[in-house]
Amino acid sequence: MTLRTPLCHQLGIEYPIIQAPIGGAAVPELAAAVSEAGGLGMLAMTGAEAEQIAQRLEATRSLTARPFGVNLILQSEQRAQLETCLEAGVKIVSYFWRLLEPGSPYLHEAHAAGALVMLTIGSALEARRAVDAGVDIIVAQGIEAGGHVWGTVSTLPLVPAVVDAVSPIPVVAAGGIGDGRGLAAVLALGAQAGWLGTRFLLADESPVHPTHATLALEAAETDTAYSKLYDVGWPDSPHRTLINSTYRAWIEAYSPATGQRPGEGETVGHLRDGRPIPRYFMGLPTTTRIADGDVEVMALHTGQSVGLIHERLPAGQIVANLVAEAEAALRAPFGTP
Repeated sequence: MTLRTPLCHQLGIEYPIIQAPIGGAAVPELAAAVSEAGGLGMLAMTGAEAEQIAQRLEATRSLTARPFGVNLILQSEQRAQLETCLEAGVKIVSYFWRLLEPGSPYLHEAHAAGALVMLTIGSALEARRAVDAGVDIIVAQGIEAGGHVWGTVSTLPLVPAVVDAVSPIPVVAAGGIGDGRGLAAVLALGAQAGWLGTRFLLADESPVHPTHATLALEAAETDTAYSKLYDVGWPDSPHRTLINSTYRAWIEAYSPATGQRPGEGETVGHLRDGRPIPRYFMGLPTTTRIADGDVEVMALHTGQSVGLIHERLPAGQIVANLVAEAEAALRAPFGTP
């Protein structure tokens, strides 16, 4: 049995496994390891300067000759970042946090450079609009996903609705996929690949902070919360994080609005460039980003699939395990007598 889907051929990858662009954890070492193992690694390029983009692309290409992609969050202007990526030969671009209209330069410029465009959506209606605008690949993100979440529908009903709405345009399923059984499930729903964030956040190559990793590996599927709590730097942006002392204090205070929350304005750490990290800062506290602080109180972006993940592994081993588990699930979905 093979897991290869038409999208695998389109992207030039071996397996229908895509590493989600998990913010500051989507480093070249992780993306390259996923791509080397036959999946599609992704780099986060939002807000990066041209020199940073060049360094990340060069580092990734030094580790793999296989395809990988870049992600841009369109909560702010990213034209300069897109142009730098395209000039450097990037051929797979994914967008998040904005619907694209026909004629959008984010579509036109990518297509003119021969790149495929992926867009994350949260409903079948949004998916149809995206395809009508010219998007090549749809990423259907369920509310189970970790980090920032665009839609409000769970993965199980969302994926088949989107597949029905846009077929034959390929659909990638995101949210709640933590092992090969989840990958098999979304393939059975009509998706042509799975988009995994939390599982790869806990890969050996990820710069996830050890405190975050320890808490995530001990967490159950009930230990995350969907909220707009961590809004410093990105207001009014729903996200899913581990339940921690900051979240519990906010709930115990009856969920007050921004400006009235417990510890508002406190400094809980510092970035490597010396800037303070305020409580409720939206950023993922990776080892490459923060210099010091109480990591437990920060925004520990994590999806509901965390309850299925009990150890850190090399990204290549994660890909191999996902493939083996998915093939076994599809071969004998009801088990062996």
